[in-house]
Amino acid sequence: MPSPNYGYEKRQKELAKKRKKEDKLKAKADRKAGVPGEPEQQQPAGDDVPSAPTAQPPQS
Repeated sequence: MPSPNYGYEKRQKELAKKRKKEDKLKAKADRKAGVPGEPEQQQPAGDDVPSAPTAQPPQS
């Protein structure tokens, strides 16, 4: 059985950490710049339910 290549595993782990950090920094910069397409604020959960229709006075 071949011995495990710990150097390769370590390098892959470091690359994954670096990629995740870069993604986080990019997302932070995009939020700061106000890039459209990504929600800036989450809406409250109660807004999903449609509101009741408002009553209209009868027209004469």
